[in-house]
Amino acid sequence: MKKILLTLVAALAVTASWAQFPDFRRSMSKEQLRAFGIQVADTIKLWPHGTPSAYDVSGNPMASHFSEALLEAYPAQNPCGVAVVQCPGGAYMFESQDNEGRDLAAWFNARGIDFYMLQYRLPAGKYTTAPLEDAQEAIRLVRSLGRATKVGIGGASAGGHLASTAATHYTADSRPDFQILFYPVITMDPSYTHAGSRQFLLGENPSQELTDLYSNEKQVTPNTPPAFIMGSTNDDTVPVRNFINYYLALLDNGVSACLHLYPTGGHGWGHGDKFIYKQEWTAELDKWLREVVLK
Repeated sequence: MKKILLTLVAALAVTASWAQFPDFRRSMSKEQLRAFGIQVADTIKLWPHGTPSAYDVSGNPMASHFSEALLEAYPAQNPCGVAVVQCPGGAYMFESQDNEGRDLAAWFNARGIDFYMLQYRLPAGKYTTAPLEDAQEAIRLVRSLGRATKVGIGGASAGGHLASTAATHYTADSRPDFQILFYPVITMDPSYTHAGSRQFLLGENPSQELTDLYSNEKQVTPNTPPAFIMGSTNDDTVPVRNFINYYLALLDNGVSACLHLYPTGGHGWGHGDKFIYKQEWTAELDKWLREVVLK
């Protein structure tokens, strides 16, 4: 009993310390904190003083659950000066925050990379700049912490669309240094987009101008950051042409990029162990990070 009480006291002390010093420079590792049963992620409000544009969630019942932009912080024990902001997928209708979000934190942390999961404001079937504003502000905020000299953006599925949007629609202070895309929605071209993502982000009948603006294969320039792209050729949710056309656009503009396509796996595998090529994609991403980002 005494041992249990001492452990509880120590856990409470760590919790208090974690809350009092939200600058992510604490000495205890994620694994040490987990040993006490403590959730290590600090949650940061991106817009504590109000969002920069109007935001209406009435068109999407799920949007009310994701109506506040938050950033979950998973700092590495031995930081290498690199950070990733991850955008979970969910067709802009919900957010798959575990499999395509926080479950990736330990993998990046093990490589000294600080990991941040972005809960972005969901659109509600009417065009809004809210998700992009959130991704841009997340990059600014992570840079302001002073732990990372390189800040990248990552995303899966519709979160991959948001990440590639941040990589092609950046402002002077929000350009990511690299992008990591899991089976991303890229285009809003109705012939091969993901229909749900298009509808919830742009609305029922978006103009051709808006469709082109958010078709990110059309927005690549020589200044677009390097990209690591992966997906499955048998993805029946997001057509593989999304991945291929974005990759080709990057190459056409002289941007460093690699594309890894696996023959099976479908869509939505994220960090899941059921994806039989998990060992391959993690090894390839690890190598790319070392050769392109960490050099």
